[in-house]
Amino acid sequence: QSHDDRFAFTAEWYDPNASLFRRYELLYYPKDGSVEMYDVKNRRTFLKRTKYESLHLEDLFVGNKITVFSRHLSLVDYGDQYTARKLGSRKERTLALIKPDAMPKIGELIDIIINAGFTITKAKMMVLSRKEAADFYVDHQSKPFYNELLQFITSGPIVAMEILGDDAVCKWKTLLGPANSAVAQTDAPDSIRANFGHDGLRNAAHGPDSVASAAQELELFFPSSGGRGPVNSAKFTNCTCCIIKPHAVNEGLAGKIIKAIISEGFQISALQMFNMERANVEEFYEIYKGVVAEYMDMVTELCSGPCIAMEIIQLEPPKVFRDFCGPSDPEIARYLRPGTLRAVFGKNKIQNAVHCTDLPEDGLLEV
Repeated sequence: QSHDDRFAFTAEWYDPNASLFRRYELLYYPKDGSVEMYDVKNRRTFLKRTKYESLHLEDLFVGNKITVFSRHLSLVDYGDQYTARKLGSRKERTLALIKPDAMPKIGELIDIIINAGFTITKAKMMVLSRKEAADFYVDHQSKPFYNELLQFITSGPIVAMEILGDDAVCKWKTLLGPANSAVAQTDAPDSIRANFGHDGLRNAAHGPDSVASAAQELELFFPSSGGRGPVNSAKFTNCTCCIIKPHAVNEGLAGKIIKAIISEGFQISALQMFNMERANVEEFYEIYKGVVAEYMDMVTELCSGPCIAMEIIQLEPPKVFRDFCGPSDPEIARYLRPGTLRAVFGKNKIQNAVHCTDLPEDGLLEV
């Protein structure tokens, strides 16, 4: 094999049965999109060279999580100099924080982030305590508006996201525009704060100033120690569960789906991105086992990449969220109920954009 058509990485997989991390050498051949893997410790082939359509060159960089045949692998290092030189890019992570004033526009904002070429790698709707808010705004302690700032950021749920892209810190700051929304409207009329912000305080979203502060702020919301970070915003009452499936997240549809849910009058009271392990998905979908012919394919789809789970509050009883999702087969949905989520965003019975709770009494359990 000539070097110019393969890339090598060191990948780690957490084996839940043995409770340990296993290391693999992962080889990717861009020419035909095939992948092969070697078990580093046992020095033997783990996966013979196989075509794998859902892995793309742009997914391959150190620090990313990829999924190969429903195994979640973390890319921890480049496998050789060639790969490091060719693919070691300017990828950075930064924090995108949607503030309480912009929560009704969360779908549009996620869409802007995706369209700007960022990958959302973590997302969680949370409620900050006063102490967490003080830790976050520690640099503003001496400012006259400090108390107002704390009051505002703790006044309702926020959505924190880890977003990833080339030159992410600088690019996200540019997308946000000047901190004062009024200034943004004249100086950067296309920016997020010009379009979604109200003033210097209620300015829709936040982004760190440097790579160092991005790392520090991400640590507050998504602790690397495995700690939980700020508490999620779930209410656990009158709720139903909706999951944006991995294929829809991958295709960049999350923002559009969220926007559609909100414009239909439903309230998203909690939201979090998950990478599901197969065992957990089997348990989650257990009620379909032996009932739905596609059970195994449904399981495979839900653990094929990141999904976004949401708690949906049905404000008025007659408005049933499940009806808005539509029939589970998008073909039928397009024919019978063309405005529903699955009719608009679904591809087939397995990749039908969203999962929703089927039985009213299961809502709380699924959330």
